[in-house]
Amino acid sequence: MAEFPPKALGAMYRSDFLQDLAARGHIHQLTDAEALDAAAASPGLVAYVGYDCTAPSLHVGNLATIMLLRRLQQHGGRPIVLLGGGTTKIGDPSGKDSQRQLLADAVITANKSSIRAVFERFLRFGDGPGDAIMVDNADWLDQLELIPFLRDYGRHLSVNRMLAQDSVRLRLEREQPLSFLEFNYMVLQAFDFVELARRHGCRLQMGGSDQWGNIVQGIDLGRRVGCPDLLGLTTPLITTAAGTKMGKTAEGAVWLNRDQLSDWDYWQFWRNTDDRDVGRFLRLFTDLPESEIVRLEQLEGAEINAAKVVLANAATALCRGGEAARQAEATAQATFGEGAAGDALPEARVQFPVGVVEALTATGLAASRGEARRKLAEGAVRFDGKVVTDPEVRIMAPGRLSLGRKRHARLVGT
Repeated sequence: MAEFPPKALGAMYRSDFLQDLAARGHIHQLTDAEALDAAAASPGLVAYVGYDCTAPSLHVGNLATIMLLRRLQQHGGRPIVLLGGGTTKIGDPSGKDSQRQLLADAVITANKSSIRAVFERFLRFGDGPGDAIMVDNADWLDQLELIPFLRDYGRHLSVNRMLAQDSVRLRLEREQPLSFLEFNYMVLQAFDFVELARRHGCRLQMGGSDQWGNIVQGIDLGRRVGCPDLLGLTTPLITTAAGTKMGKTAEGAVWLNRDQLSDWDYWQFWRNTDDRDVGRFLRLFTDLPESEIVRLEQLEGAEINAAKVVLANAATALCRGGEAARQAEATAQATFGEGAAGDALPEARVQFPVGVVEALTATGLAASRGEARRKLAEGAVRFDGKVVTDPEVRIMAPGRLSLGRKRHARLVGT
């Protein structure tokens, strides 16, 4: 199957959808650029992205594909959010060195319920032709019978091709175990694509670059079982200018759900963007027009911080709402500008007096008592702006606890 690289800034595309994706840096690979361009030039293109339910929240690394669905809807297409209630029971081997931990059905159900809400921030759901829909592949995968499935679909799937996919080949080359369970993941994802084509007229599957092999497998299966016009598009793996994977920090994943990460910490993640990434992230993760992005990314020196605030506000407003962005910005101004503790800081309730080591772990600023003691010895801890180095210090009243220059929390009484 031919692969088409993105065309420079979308200049060669006719459809507004692909022009926009290319200009904003969303396109990595297309299975058939001309056919997709023609399909997207008319309103009503139906496309999906799948999300397994391995945690109570998606994270910033998932934002690139969520924004693909948002761009599709902005240009008259219909997005499908596919929740992997079925495939989560198996685990996607793509990019993994070992088998994913298998989750109980009750945990998968709870995770699925938790992550649903975030999509309502980015997409408009409803019954109209351009409204997004959300479906769960457990609705059909849980009903499959092994022998009929193998007879009707297994005979169309090439083991030779499956072994050549990166998700399989790399594990085998490194002599790392690959279970028969995981090997079937791409089979079920391919079947998902066919099922969505039949049920909802879906023609396009989108995903991260690591999903290319799975997407191609679904297109090939569709061609063999009477769905010949399926298409694929992947977005690049997003890395920072420093070379780290997008959304991975020293403190862990940057979660999209408020229950897993405070609005303040989410805003701060974007505010702390590397200067070199500001323009790229404005294009990928906000709706700002190109003219405004060009102006912002040309700022230099201390002025680039204003562009980072714009990025933080726009990205936070999309995911958490405008009020969350406003409160976080106000807290940043109070915390860094006036030395006060803003209302949007993460908060921990403790009983005073409390030891500074216990306070650091209670707020999550330190992951363990050992880490807390190390940070104190390094002089990285402050309480209400004053350096604390003695691990025996007891904090007597509410105030702002800080670790380094960028991480803060409020201590309040129980």
